[in-house]
Amino acid sequence: MSLQQKYKKEVVPKFMKEFGKKNPMAVPRIGKVVVNVGIGRIRDEKTQEMIQKALVLITGQKPSPRPARVAISAFKTRKGLIIGYMTTLRGRRMYDFLERLIGAAFPRTRDFRGIDEKSFDDKGNLTIGVKEHIVFPEMVGEDVRHIFGLEVTVVTTARKRNEGIALLRMMGFPIKGLA
Repeated sequence: MSLQQKYKKEVVPKFMKEFGKKNPMAVPRIGKVVVNVGIGRIRDEKTQEMIQKALVLITGQKPSPRPARVAISAFKTRKGLIIGYMTTLRGRRMYDFLERLIGAAFPRTRDFRGIDEKSFDDKGNLTIGVKEHIVFPEMVGEDVRHIFGLEVTVVTTARKRNEGIALLRMMGFPIKGLA
């Protein structure tokens, strides 16, 4: 069963019962997933291209380059210099990415004990860091020259932190704490 079907058939009725919601439209849902990669000091064009190609393989969508908004001399950046890449996933691609994240990437992550509840903000959005991009099944270990980390933000329509935590726990996210 896909994550989207699981949401409709299992999560919505369970959430309505647990939180006393009368209308299924009042149940929070996942709105979008934002994947960020910072390239930092990497100025080599080939390495930047490799990072972009890896992000396309992981997310299934072309990333947009993110320029620096201000110049910071200590980091040797100038305004307009590309300092990272970002991809916003919605709909089918979002659910495909989340299925791979939950089903393949988390189990392959070294010393992974679950997502800490501190990773949630006040609105129930989850932000986690993945230290090595090679945990995704699309990455073949022998072909990777540079290992980079990425940040994944799962944006929910929950209004409260505990609703966001409960929603993602019901969806199958391995969250530490009470099960």
